[in-house]
Amino acid sequence: MTSVLVTGAAGFIGAHAAAALARAGHRVVGCDSFNAYYDPRLKHARVAALLAPLGVAVAALDLSDVPATQDFFARQRCEVVLHLAAQAGVRHSVQRPLDYATANLMGFASVLEACRHTGVAHLLHASSSSVYGQRTDAPFREQDATDAPASFYAATKKANELMAHASAAVHGLPATALRFFTVYGPWGRPDMAYWGFAEAIQAGRSITLYGDGLLQRDFTCIDDVVDALLRLVRRGPPVPDAGGVPWEVFNVGHRQPVRVIDFVGQLEAALGRRAMVAFAPRPPGDVALTCADPARLEAAIGPWAATPLADGLPRFVHWLRAWKGWDAAPAPASAPTAVPAPAALITA
Repeated sequence: MTSVLVTGAAGFIGAHAAAALARAGHRVVGCDSFNAYYDPRLKHARVAALLAPLGVAVAALDLSDVPATQDFFARQRCEVVLHLAAQAGVRHSVQRPLDYATANLMGFASVLEACRHTGVAHLLHASSSSVYGQRTDAPFREQDATDAPASFYAATKKANELMAHASAAVHGLPATALRFFTVYGPWGRPDMAYWGFAEAIQAGRSITLYGDGLLQRDFTCIDDVVDALLRLVRRGPPVPDAGGVPWEVFNVGHRQPVRVIDFVGQLEAALGRRAMVAFAPRPPGDVALTCADPARLEAAIGPWAATPLADGLPRFVHWLRAWKGWDAAPAPASAPTAVPAPAALITA
């Protein structure tokens, strides 16, 4: 049994990953800032529904608070850290870059130092497909140039990779960077386009598609992401490269880009409603295409099956219907309408 500390454990990917790790028999503890970037009640509800039944406690912790982070890591003494906490959102970073500097740069530096001083054997951390910038030559491979980010958010994620590499080179901290590609699924983030589209279509409001709806995204089901994370934790830390540095980076996406306008068509089918669509120019920070080459990941963990969008998207819609109460029926236990008190929380 491996002990795993999951940061961002009340977030979308973090809550699913922490739950899966616990079900697999690992000792899991989490932390999260529970900030107000989106409604914190959703974060508390994830903890109550997905983690508390498994005995996974989640501490309220701001990772940019260096002494508190050092103390928390020292008390937990986990072998593996899965760092999924971040200030997310490409467009938000255009208006609020300092939020990203604090959470994604200072917070990450704090995590690196805490890992170093507590003997962590393997750090896995969230990067992003956004590091590839405005590339159009698909598929994207890990060795492709990533020195022209299209948003401040992307720049912070590339900086995280460089910071982890430096820590691996200087201090020997084994690190694995994970470039996630448009993750979707139940308990997702309300700032993501697929959530906003679903709400608007259900309410009969118009949705706005950028670039005539021809932008393409490599949508990746949360179940597939969690499968990859569990297998990487089980596999263990990276072998040092030719230069003796224990660092690696993987795309976490399936090489199956879908035009956004076609994605909306599948969302219409899942909702049983037609969308009213308006078009607008692509805003700053948005990229035309994301398309992962997962070959390096599969070389590390073995064959990695893709959940078809036609299967994964209805699961999200089914969950959202229950969460929002659209069917005028009591929400299932996995999607409480009244957010419980955070009884599962521990203090940092």
